[in-house]
Amino acid sequence: MIVRVNLNDWDHCQALIRLMNDYMQDEMGIGESMPKELGAQIIAGLKRHDAYLGFFVCIENEYVALANCNLNYSTWKAKPLINIHDFIVSPAHRQKGVGLFLLKFIEEFAVEKGYCRINLEVRQDNHKAQQLYRKAGFKECDPSNYFWEKQIE
Repeated sequence: MIVRVNLNDWDHCQALIRLMNDYMQDEMGIGESMPKELGAQIIAGLKRHDAYLGFFVCIENEYVALANCNLNYSTWKAKPLINIHDFIVSPAHRQKGVGLFLLKFIEEFAVEKGYCRINLEVRQDNHKAQQLYRKAGFKECDPSNYFWEKQIE
């Protein structure tokens, strides 16, 4: 079952932090646990971020996957779009179709709302995630785009 993240629900906030910690501990994350104070900062920041949109996959009353998304707007299409920023499936539920189920739901949500596309970013060396995204119909941009950043500390 898909559940929209409610940042005013304590259980949702705890599940979001737990899944983010799973992501951070992964070799494709930072390879270590989330710093203790960061969880509360994430929740507070997301509550202030008007463009936040999140979804859980819930199996037998357990939140097993999370997509943290941001709404954006394509001026070229004059329509809104979804950017998937974090995409996490708990290690115990990987390779069971959970990720594909969540991606397909986000696609249906985007179609229903009249959004023009779904963007996501993936590490170049994260071949498992790339395989999942291809299976869900995602592909590299044509022409290819680079994901650039400027760190502001």
